[in-house]
Amino acid sequence: MTAAGILGLAASVSLLSGWRLYLCVFVTGLAMHFGWIAMPAHLHMLDVLASPWVIAVAGIGALAEFFADKVMWVDSGWDMVHTLIRPVGGALLALAIVDPGDPKWQVVALLLGGGAAMLTHGAKAGTRALVNASPEPVSNAVLSAGGDIATVSLLLAAFASPWVAAMVALLVLAVALIVLMLLRGLYRRATRKGA
Repeated sequence: MTAAGILGLAASVSLLSGWRLYLCVFVTGLAMHFGWIAMPAHLHMLDVLASPWVIAVAGIGALAEFFADKVMWVDSGWDMVHTLIRPVGGALLALAIVDPGDPKWQVVALLLGGGAAMLTHGAKAGTRALVNASPEPVSNAVLSAGGDIATVSLLLAAFASPWVAAMVALLVLAVALIVLMLLRGLYRRATRKGA
């Protein structure tokens, strides 16, 4: 895998872990365990994700998140708790993907991976808090199911090709930035009306 492919994969996994960290670890672990994806030799640190223990714990976390994310306001509490967990997880996943022989790229991956996961986490948590304020309960479950489907689909697409991974990273980054800008505009309008 080329350097661009590794960076694309690291970015994709980090960005997606801001939405669904446990699901990213679970799907990546399963894919590695069953040989659906073959990681380059220098990425042997990721072999730990294929451990049945890691897959089981990530699966339990993904299942808990799946149900917590469908219940109005429980999802916002879950997101609040994971404000610290998801960026750290995204940073560590990005760190594990880069070449361990180059400390400079490890620091870059750690910083950018954590920042990317925090960015998408902020977009997700902000959107869900806004949706929770609406009186109807259906949009919450629809957004949650869409996040589940998008995370798995984009993650598998990123594993398929390094170039697809780069495109997935750009797509997720663009969506997160647009959502954050829209949320910022809504917040400004709401604070002006309240003043």
